[in-house]
Amino acid sequence: MTDALIALGAALLAAGVLARLGRRYQLPTIPLFMLAGVVFGPHTPGVALVRTHGELELVATLGLVLLLFYLGLEFSTRDLVEGGRKLFAAGALCLGLNVTAGLTLGFALGWGTREALVVTGAVAISSSAIATKLLVELHRIANPESRVILGIIIVEDLFLAGFLALLQPVLAEAHGTLETIGSIAKAFGFLLLLAIVARKGTRLVGRLMDTDDDELLTVCFVGLTVLIAGVALELGVSDAIGAFMVGLILVESPARRRIQQLVLPLRDTFAALFFFTVGVSIDPSEIASVAGPIAAAVALSFVVNLAAGFLVARLQRLGRVAGTNIGLTVLARGEFSLILASLAASAALDERVAPFIAGYVFILALAAPLLTAHSGALSRLIPATRRSRRKEEVSHEPDTHSVTVSSDQEEG
Repeated sequence: MTDALIALGAALLAAGVLARLGRRYQLPTIPLFMLAGVVFGPHTPGVALVRTHGELELVATLGLVLLLFYLGLEFSTRDLVEGGRKLFAAGALCLGLNVTAGLTLGFALGWGTREALVVTGAVAISSSAIATKLLVELHRIANPESRVILGIIIVEDLFLAGFLALLQPVLAEAHGTLETIGSIAKAFGFLLLLAIVARKGTRLVGRLMDTDDDELLTVCFVGLTVLIAGVALELGVSDAIGAFMVGLILVESPARRRIQQLVLPLRDTFAALFFFTVGVSIDPSEIASVAGPIAAAVALSFVVNLAAGFLVARLQRLGRVAGTNIGLTVLARGEFSLILASLAASAALDERVAPFIAGYVFILALAAPLLTAHSGALSRLIPATRRSRRKEEVSHEPDTHSVTVSSDQEEG
């Protein structure tokens, strides 16, 4: 017990100190938490605060569960509906291009079908945490393209829910067609049940959360989230998607805003440990062995996202700079890609998958914010048509429409 407490405290402190140093250079925290795990893990020389990934497995799982719970709590189809078909089409276009690129890359690597599916998800999903943080920190939240970026993130979240539900039975490697179909049906049946509760049982669940005492409210929503995540895992569904659905159930709860405020410190603390444990499992020599695939994936994502940004900007009648902003802001990869890396490790997939995703995420999580901050200068390197020049002034007038950003997003 003493060793576990020391490891837990040292891991948190190391992650916090390194991330604080990175903040001086406006670097996102996710790759720095990972870097702390690498530096103070068993695969690098020096002090090893944690010897194995298993030492922090439970608290890391709590970080994953709370991360997805908060995402479900923040999820809003209302923004997508209010944006109309154009906003949904923009998100679907960006996602479709990234999924196609990820699937192509996944099979081109030749590591196996299950591995290709994991690579597809890791390449296709942007980091909503980094993207929203960039919009706020770069003072672009009022730009017209920012509403489009938030729409893309919502569409990706919808995709993520279905993708995780489908992927978990596949990774479990059910034997035979009927068993595979049965596992997938069971996963979607569980999700359907939770969706019905989210739609019809909000009032009943709201009563459980109906207390003015913050302490009791915290105990209740954390207990419910962890319980449903555990049941989901028992049924062959990802614990992460179970937690996401609990967040959806509580979206319409009168206590939603209080829950958001109360869960933030818990989410941030345990999520830091999740990213730290991902770093602990990374052997830098293994990343070096997949340097070629990582470089190919980074280059592919850069080209595809920039192209998607311009296509989406054209669809929304925006200009060249707006298209560059869209493509570079959604380029970052982070929490969801690492969730897939964690699933890959637990499913005993090809050993190259986890270090590939880790290296890929680390590079894009650092590069995307730097590129986005200089998107104006980068956009001038791209030839502009007469039509895009005419749109340039219009696309960067302040947007009069309000964009909802949570207090957490404002803090990054």
